[in-house]
Amino acid sequence: MSDDGAATCQRSLDHRDSPGTLTINQLLLESRIGLERVHASDLEREMAAGALVVDTRPVDQRERDGDLPGAVVIDRNVLEWRLDPSSPHRLPIAGDPARRIVVVCNEGYSSSLAAHTLQRLGLTRATDLIGGFQAWAALRKQSG
Repeated sequence: MSDDGAATCQRSLDHRDSPGTLTINQLLLESRIGLERVHASDLEREMAAGALVVDTRPVDQRERDGDLPGAVVIDRNVLEWRLDPSSPHRLPIAGDPARRIVVVCNEGYSSSLAAHTLQRLGLTRATDLIGGFQAWAALRKQSG
């Protein structure tokens, strides 16, 4: 293939040439539009009010950094099946679609995408933790 052909092929793969295609940053911004994101300083209050806090961090991050007290651990790859009230694989704690759900990842990026997906499944009060576990841990370290 000539250099011109390679350039043409590359341009056809460019996201700007594909209607409806987003960059990850655009997708992240779009996902956060409908989220009432939670600050680390408010997480304890959310839990006390009955929110289900879901830690989606991989096992290696949890082993390295520790657990999030009071959170339910659900692997990211099965999150939707475990929380969708219509799923036969849902957890018993996931029966109320109106329950507040706060998804926590390591730094607050994949949790935004996950919370948005949960909202699309009808869990309208799903959201995430700004800055993720690292923000919560930094606040805890600063406080104590």
